[in-house]
Amino acid sequence: MRVDRSTLGERDAAVAPAARRALSPRFGVTVVSELVDAIVRGAIPAGSTLPPEAALCEQFGVSRTVIRESVKRLEEKGLVVVAQGRGTLVLPTASWNMIDETVLSALVANDETLGVLDDLSHVRATLEGLIARDAARSGDRELIEQLRDALELMRDTIGDEPAFNDADVVFHAVVGEMTDNRLADNIVKTLFHQARVSARFVRHSELDITLHEHERVFAAIESGDADAAEAAMRSHILDAWERRRPPAPHRRLS
Repeated sequence: MRVDRSTLGERDAAVAPAARRALSPRFGVTVVSELVDAIVRGAIPAGSTLPPEAALCEQFGVSRTVIRESVKRLEEKGLVVVAQGRGTLVLPTASWNMIDETVLSALVANDETLGVLDDLSHVRATLEGLIARDAARSGDRELIEQLRDALELMRDTIGDEPAFNDADVVFHAVVGEMTDNRLADNIVKTLFHQARVSARFVRHSELDITLHEHERVFAAIESGDADAAEAAMRSHILDAWERRRPPAPHRRLS
C-alpha cells in the first residue's frame, strides 16, 4: 500500500534530498502527527498495513531512522503493531490511547458529528465533579482563598472575554489542587486543554451565566458541601458545552 501525497501531505519538492536528510530529525513530530491523522481519518484503515519504510521515507523526505522512531511512537499510542513478516498493522480504535494529545487532537479534528467533544465533555464533567467533591471535603483554607481570588478575577474581567477565560482556567486549576486524586486531575487537564485548543470548541459570550455557575461551585466548596460541589461542577461543564456547541448536521444520539 502506498500513501498518496495528497493524503499525508507533501514536502517541499525544491528541497534537495541531502538537505532534507540533514533536517529529517526535525520532521519526526510531523511524521507522527500526519500518520496519526491518516489512521484516525481512515485513510489507512484498521487491519491494513503502513506503507513500506522506503515509501514513507520518500513521502516525508526523511531517513529510515526517523520513520522507525515514528512507528515506535505510533506503537506507544496503541495505533499500530509491528508484526513479524506482515509489516506494521493498523489496530482498531479499541486499542488506541485516546487521551494521548496527538490522538485526541486528530479525533476531535476529524469528528463531523462532534461526538468526540460530546464524550470529552461528559467524561470531564464526571471526573471534575468528583474533584470538586474532594475540594469541598479538603477544608484547605489557603486554596479556598486562592479559589476566591480566581473567582474575583473572573468578576473583574467579565468585560474582557480572553482575560475572563484565563481566569476560568485558573479557577479550575485551583480546584484540581484540592484533590489527592492526581490521575483524575491529570486526565481532566488533558481533556480541558484539548477542548480549549480545538477550533471546534466555540467560544461564547454568555459570561454572566458562566460566572454564576462558578459562584455556585465556589459556594459549595467553601461551605464544605461535597454533594452540592459535585453537582454544581458537573452541571457547569455540561451546560457550558451546550452553550458552546455549534450545530452539527448529524448529531449523535446518546
